[in-house]
Amino acid sequence: MFTETKKTMQWGEETLTLETGKIARQADGSVVATLGETSVMANVTFAKEPKPGLDFFPLTVHYQEKYYAAGKVPGGFFKREARPSEKETLTARLIDRPIRPLFVPGFKHETLVMCTVLSHDLVNDPDMVAMIAASAALTISGAPFRGPIGGCRVGFADGEYILNPEIDDMHDLRNNPEQRLDLVVAATRDAVMMVESEAYELSEEEMLGAVTFAHEQIKPVCDLIVEFAEECAKEPYDFTPPDYSALFEAVKAAGEEQMRAAFAIRDKQERTHAISAAKEAIKAQLSEEQLEDANLGAALKKLESVVLRGDVVKNGNRIDGRRLDEIRPIACETGLLPRTHGSALFTRGETQGLVVTTLGTGDDEQFVDALHGNFKSNFLLHYNFPPYSVGEAGRVGPPGRREIGHGKLAWRALQAVLPAATDFPYTIRLVSEITESNGSSSMASVCGGSLSMMDAGVPLKTSVAGVAMGLVLEEDGSYAVLSDILGDEDHLGDMDFKVAGTHDGITSLQMDIKVAGITPEIMRVALAQAREGRMHILGEMDKALSGANEFSVHAPRIETMQIPTDKIREVIGSGGKVIREIVEVSGAKVDINDEGIIKIASPNGDAIQKAYDMIHSIVAEPEEGKIYKGTVVKIVDFGAFVNFFGKRDGLVHVSQIENRRLNHPSDVLKEGQEVWVKLMGFDDRGKVRLSMKVVDQETGEEAKSEEAAD
Repeated sequence: MFTETKKTMQWGEETLTLETGKIARQADGSVVATLGETSVMANVTFAKEPKPGLDFFPLTVHYQEKYYAAGKVPGGFFKREARPSEKETLTARLIDRPIRPLFVPGFKHETLVMCTVLSHDLVNDPDMVAMIAASAALTISGAPFRGPIGGCRVGFADGEYILNPEIDDMHDLRNNPEQRLDLVVAATRDAVMMVESEAYELSEEEMLGAVTFAHEQIKPVCDLIVEFAEECAKEPYDFTPPDYSALFEAVKAAGEEQMRAAFAIRDKQERTHAISAAKEAIKAQLSEEQLEDANLGAALKKLESVVLRGDVVKNGNRIDGRRLDEIRPIACETGLLPRTHGSALFTRGETQGLVVTTLGTGDDEQFVDALHGNFKSNFLLHYNFPPYSVGEAGRVGPPGRREIGHGKLAWRALQAVLPAATDFPYTIRLVSEITESNGSSSMASVCGGSLSMMDAGVPLKTSVAGVAMGLVLEEDGSYAVLSDILGDEDHLGDMDFKVAGTHDGITSLQMDIKVAGITPEIMRVALAQAREGRMHILGEMDKALSGANEFSVHAPRIETMQIPTDKIREVIGSGGKVIREIVEVSGAKVDINDEGIIKIASPNGDAIQKAYDMIHSIVAEPEEGKIYKGTVVKIVDFGAFVNFFGKRDGLVHVSQIENRRLNHPSDVLKEGQEVWVKLMGFDDRGKVRLSMKVVDQETGEEAKSEEAAD
């Protein structure tokens, strides 16, 4: 009934297995990849006819984590998987980015790649397994895919690179000083295609070494997929890339000069209008047959590419007149918004981000329900890219894949400089509103985010800046690396290479390649040039932070105190009665965890002190020999009971009230009266012994020894 194919190899500490032929046999390609006990099924289907009217490749990648894979039931009311989580969206992008450039140019057939996590051992992250499964499924599907690719994760601890570290080792790197890197690489056997990373101030050489290490580990995976495909791959789909050379020559002859003139305009909006006008002028000179050609869009784009790229490599001329390594003018401003906790406006050329910081308490932490377990995050970064930022009137909706991906890149870049939660017990939320865009807005979010947090008084270790690099690589091997690329240079170039970091090292690296990979030498040049650009941007940012930044008066203050764990029950009280009373009386927010760490938050310092005193009175123990101010709560024949320490009462014996004989305590005391008492000690039964006569009732100071003796 089944014609199965299975291949296995030892990969690092685990066994990697590829299987096909049993499940999803109607898909063009279906592979189940297993690493350890983590299994992911990838299914590939593609339309057998091109989708008419498209000038792009309609590829869709989905990645789904099924909770049954880890023996869990989803949270929420409906108890089923709903919209994609952030992790699922980011993993789908990780798979999409390296495979998209490897389809034969001109392939416009709708293609779907679906990766489903079937089993998760809580040790091996399924994202890299999904990438390998997708690559294998594409390779055997018959689609015009020039792969295969492989993918792996790399850690860096004690000066050693680690292949596919365990999930626990990669979780919350900010609080794991031994692990300095979470790097994901996708590559063919010959070249690197994609890099994504979170790093903790690694040098350029350490980052390049990690990428090189990853590529070496990926090569045997690519060999395994090829060996696997030799036994079970379908016949290649009969696809011949369209030949539109004649159409391109007609387009070039009709409007090359006008297109060059348009690209010579330095202002983005004017240039965009001029390019559109040049395209219309070209179309006006074409025949009806040429206008109806499905490849007209590709021919026009090729003309744009030829015009932009030619001058860059040959003459070093960029469309806005800058040198290859020149950064656009930068303007930084902090403290724009009076009611926010922190704000910054970062402008680099025609790219601008308004980044706002909000400081919250433990109640504001984000709860993440993940396949490998639930956890909380106290650092959030949300990125918004409205249509007006590029002068368009488009649809506004919930954040898309691009916004989630750009926000996560900026989040990774800023992780390395955040203070420890024990030193700064706040939840930090950054919102980056992109108000203009022509070039990397994610790197503007990094720069603006660093400035905004410092404006809010967050004690960052240092500033972080980011820069986007580009590449134009010609067929003869000549190339040019561009610093701080424009949108057109990104769109028509061969690489998007984003580097963020501090003065001391790299905190994030993201690379996407649109050609069949780049060499280590090109990467080395790009990293060195990116470092120069980063240092320049950091210098401009430092000018905006010349003075010390204080906390906003509107931000909550948080006081942290540690209590013995056996006192937690007393602070909370039966059914939470005591802690609710503390909150109501003081007006502060109070949060207590299982370790006995209490966070008291309020914009009002008096409220914090009130809550602190109330908690301290519950958990603290009175000290023998210390003087306290108390209240008489009950008078009896043999003395008076005084409430002197929180809810603790003690007896002042009639002989300890005054230095004279009293007929009855009521001779000098009445209930509700405030008195000074000294804790003399405890009797055999642990009862408190207090004395009034050894304390001057006027001053609260200990009476002189001769007065006490009297």
